[in-house]
Amino acid sequence: MTAFLRPTPKTCLIAGAIAAGVVLPLLPVTNLYILTVLILMLIFIIYASAWNLLTYSGQGSLGHAAFFGLGGYASSLIALQSGLSPYITIFAGAAFSALIGLLIGLTCVRLREWFLAMVTFGFAIIIQTVIVSMLSPVTGGWDGYAVPKLIASTIPYHLLWEYYSILIVTILSLMAIHLVLKSRIGLALAAIRENELEARAAGIDPVKFKLLAFTISAYIAGIAGALEIHHFGYITPEIFGVNLSFWPVIYSITGGLGTLAGPVIGTIVVSLLWDGLNAAGLTYERYIIIGALLILTIIYLPRGLVSLVEKYGRMVDSGRNPR
Repeated sequence: MTAFLRPTPKTCLIAGAIAAGVVLPLLPVTNLYILTVLILMLIFIIYASAWNLLTYSGQGSLGHAAFFGLGGYASSLIALQSGLSPYITIFAGAAFSALIGLLIGLTCVRLREWFLAMVTFGFAIIIQTVIVSMLSPVTGGWDGYAVPKLIASTIPYHLLWEYYSILIVTILSLMAIHLVLKSRIGLALAAIRENELEARAAGIDPVKFKLLAFTISAYIAGIAGALEIHHFGYITPEIFGVNLSFWPVIYSITGGLGTLAGPVIGTIVVSLLWDGLNAAGLTYERYIIIGALLILTIIYLPRGLVSLVEKYGRMVDSGRNPR
């Protein structure tokens, strides 16, 4: 039995989250608004997990919206030109996003984490400007264009089917990240994060593995971006917005950096809080509350909310094996 399936409190939590994800949309109280919130939550779990993958190698990014948006634009243009199903083009669009990530990584992956983060931030601004100006005949500029939806709205329960298909992609994405981190690649990334000089002395090529992590992260972020625009059926350059670069950072830090469950927990908690506060009429106040949550998490739970789960697990283990 792999560690992913071992019945620890953390894996039980993940299994419970998957079970809740399967059952929740079937509840009679679930309406179209809640279903849409759940769909976006799944998409941002993928996106935050992609960003979090970089932290395993000690890298950071403040411009991941570039890869999120490039995946969306590439997938939509391929779908419109070829007539292929979005369920195929989302992976082709993500491949384009990964290619751009590879090219950027080749030029700046040797930079320290915050310098690399600023380079990616600048890249997202450049890409948005190019989409709006130079490529406007194709992209429609700020107005954007309509794109094929994942499932046509004429199909009965199309939003429910769409939710379950995105849930499957989310689970597969998390499993792929888990397999990468448990492989020799993951061990090399951890060694680089802990001490790059010692990793280099042990025969590990930091540039090669950092570049690999950067490319995989860009690919998965591209999948998330493509899913979002095919869910909405429309795309504009706002997909490269600064806020879309910072959300995965907030989700991952709140949930727990460098853990598989961290971005999942962080995205669920912050998304529920964000939409709950909006439903309560706290439109602007929610920015203050989310900011305060982030500050308190960094001060009192530097390893994120997932550390509470680990603490509970240790309490359970000590109860099973009393000294």
